[in-house]
Amino acid sequence: MNILIIEDELRTAKSLEQIILKLKPEAKIAGQYQSVESAVAALSTGGQPDLIFMDIQLADGLCFEIFKSVSISCPVVFCTAFDEYSLDAFKNNGVDYVLKPFSKEDIQEALKKVDELKNFFQQKVMPDLGDLLSKLGAPAATKTSFLVFKNQKYTTVQVDNIAYFFIKNDCTIIVCFDKEQFIINQSLDQIAGMVSGKQFFRVNRQYLVNFKAIKEVEPYFLRKLYVKLVIETPEKLLINKEKSHNFLTWMEER
Repeated sequence: MNILIIEDELRTAKSLEQIILKLKPEAKIAGQYQSVESAVAALSTGGQPDLIFMDIQLADGLCFEIFKSVSISCPVVFCTAFDEYSLDAFKNNGVDYVLKPFSKEDIQEALKKVDELKNFFQQKVMPDLGDLLSKLGAPAATKTSFLVFKNQKYTTVQVDNIAYFFIKNDCTIIVCFDKEQFIINQSLDQIAGMVSGKQFFRVNRQYLVNFKAIKEVEPYFLRKLYVKLVIETPEKLLINKEKSHNFLTWMEER
């Protein structure tokens, strides 16, 4: 399988390449491009790859400009920090829409969807958009509240009132801006898929934080970042150097 990566962040592109080759050792990365212009030039002169991983916001514009210049018949997995382009992505050969920062599991699921839908692309016949969305599962609406149980009563907590989620003793805990805490049944992985990627960021395995809760960010030892929130956390919130760039980009692009 020949795979093309179109991504303007070199570190992200390298990380994506490493994950793909671990999951599919038989795959070959046919090329990496950082801009609309370079991607169009490559796709115009070379043959079609079997699959493209494509960032939406490139160095010189949105990737959808590529489709206006060249014909692409292979499936495309879109990777982006934003979710507002999901329908445009599915209209342009999109078989999955991966939100940054992505994990190995996200890419594994995307590759699985490609394998499941390969018959469509071998025939080079794109299914109806509605049919494709139904097969993939339309992007879920972001959750606005969580049902919680405390003091023998059920109540709801609005997502906007949540400063952060964290794991303690294998339990997932909601911490609100008023410092009230609730235990919920969902895992942090499940919650990360329910809430808005613009509003919340998974800083590490234990914490998912609300943008509004971030007070300041400081450089830390070994190129890590130290994130301080407006309310106290049980331990220091540290972001490793591999994730630091994605976090700062997430903070800036709002």
